[in-house]
Amino acid sequence: MFGYVTVHEPELKVKDLNKYKAYYCGLCRVLKEEYGFMGQMTLTYDMTFAVILLSSLYECEGSTEMRRCKAHPVKKRPMLKNEVTSYAAAMNVLLAYYHLDDDWKDDRKITSLAARNVIRRRVSKVIRQYPRQSRAIRESLKELAACERENSMDLDRTAGCFGELMEELFLYRKDVWEEQLRRMGFFLGKFIYLMDAYEDLPEDLEKNRYNPLKKIYAEEGYEERIREILCMMIAESTAEFERLPCLIDVDILRNILYDGIWSRYNKIQMKKSEDQKK
Repeated sequence: MFGYVTVHEPELKVKDLNKYKAYYCGLCRVLKEEYGFMGQMTLTYDMTFAVILLSSLYECEGSTEMRRCKAHPVKKRPMLKNEVTSYAAAMNVLLAYYHLDDDWKDDRKITSLAARNVIRRRVSKVIRQYPRQSRAIRESLKELAACERENSMDLDRTAGCFGELMEELFLYRKDVWEEQLRRMGFFLGKFIYLMDAYEDLPEDLEKNRYNPLKKIYAEEGYEERIREILCMMIAESTAEFERLPCLIDVDILRNILYDGIWSRYNKIQMKKSEDQKK
């Protein structure tokens, strides 16, 4: 369900793209240092966005170091880290842990059980350190599971579960920016959930799996309606973003929010257009 909140490279300046990659590599490095190889495997673009957003909002001082890694063994790459990077890394593994736990409980996947147990000890520390976020993830995933069991077609309810999860993750500190961060995270979370459902719908229909978009898919004007819903969600999120005093890396953040998040949607439309021509 992650991977939608990323940059649109063609519209980003070279210096900004390099800095974005430094944030991404910094998060990857912290995940490995604090949670091992399995922690590193949970790396997402979405949490990289959270690092940049919160670093900009709170003007966090960071450090950049040049290092090689398995993905880039030849040339050293800049890795940018600060206090927010550790927070985002913790949220990354927390999300992965509960997702693996759900997979084991619901489908008895042995691979999920094994991966969950590898990071369990380190995640227990994160749960104690961030009880609010941990509780939000558990409750949101539990409610999403209930929606699936009930075959709920209520988009506000289903997408709202993930929205509530994301708003808690975005709330790094409870301060004057709480309301804006919560609303921004909530609507961005709803966008992510609905975008994921939209992308998965063809396969879910084929395999008769749960998808909350099945009802409106059967109605006339489905494509126009889903785009309208997605636009509404991201418009609400970006409106809250523009109320935040983010000046550092604001071009990167706007590139992601106004262009990058539509990358997968645009690829889907291109594929549909090509299929129609064939």
